[in-house]
Amino acid sequence: MKVVLGLSGGVDSAVCAALLKQRDYEVVGLYLENGISDTGVTDAGSVAERLGIPLDVLDIRKELEEKVCRPFEQSYRCGETPNPCILCNPTVKFKSLLAYADSVGAEFVATGHYARTRDGGLYKGRPANDQSYMLCRLKREQVARLLLPLGDYEKTEVRALAEDFGIPVAKKPDSMEICFIPDKDYAGWMERRAPLPGAGDFVLHGAVIGQHEGICRYTVGQRRPGLVNERKVYISKIHADTNTIELAYWDELFHTEVRARDFNWLIDPPQAPIRASVRVRHTKWETPACTAEIVGDQVHIHCDEPVRAPAPGQSAVLYDGDQVLGGGWITI
Repeated sequence: MKVVLGLSGGVDSAVCAALLKQRDYEVVGLYLENGISDTGVTDAGSVAERLGIPLDVLDIRKELEEKVCRPFEQSYRCGETPNPCILCNPTVKFKSLLAYADSVGAEFVATGHYARTRDGGLYKGRPANDQSYMLCRLKREQVARLLLPLGDYEKTEVRALAEDFGIPVAKKPDSMEICFIPDKDYAGWMERRAPLPGAGDFVLHGAVIGQHEGICRYTVGQRRPGLVNERKVYISKIHADTNTIELAYWDELFHTEVRARDFNWLIDPPQAPIRASVRVRHTKWETPACTAEIVGDQVHIHCDEPVRAPAPGQSAVLYDGDQVLGGGWITI
């Protein structure tokens, strides 16, 4: 069977290619050109040559700008904290892989994500590296054609496999930043595109206690330097309409109710409240049990234990054990 693999030039997708070949798949590599990496396509070519698989290059810069960069910027300017990878996966990355797969007669697509698929469902990977949260907005028809060979491995094991396979990027460092903001300076990246909102008020319990440097330089849950009444304070809400930032003490950051809009279900939408667990950010330790129900055009999530600083624009992802039930954008 033929599979189109997103070959990025990194160690994960390279090992993915080797494992698929080992399992007798006919692997076709596809490098998604975003116009940012200096070495990605070269490294992908070296991997493809070493493993004896064909490699094609697809320019996705236009789609990345329209579907990811522009919405990411707009969301940040509205006081939200968006996750661009969650935006990109269904609308650019997997959409591109599947369209190319259709053009070459491939039944499946694959990536180096640390998650698992089985019987049309999406599941967590090994706890140390699980990336299922990032895939919560994939469509069911996308998941049905997706192979994720690394879901049963930890990163240390993948590095060892890369050495065993003689993969040329075995020692290449992991990429930890957003692909289109490699220096992690979100505000600087946005300011180069258009002027940013200026300074405004920090407000604690209704009282102005200082000035911030612009709402795009802060995220919910972030600590503000210094003390107030000898206590640490944190960003709790960002109001783009008034250019103000609300502060709170640590214990005031926690919520037992989270609301999510535009929820993407990977199961049949439940007709009654369901028990699940929820993750409100890409962490591996905070997944309290909860009850979730559809209310109008939102999903209301009532957590058994409070979660820290759920941030509008991030995703709330529901799980049943290891299975991903779906995810939506937090409105709080």
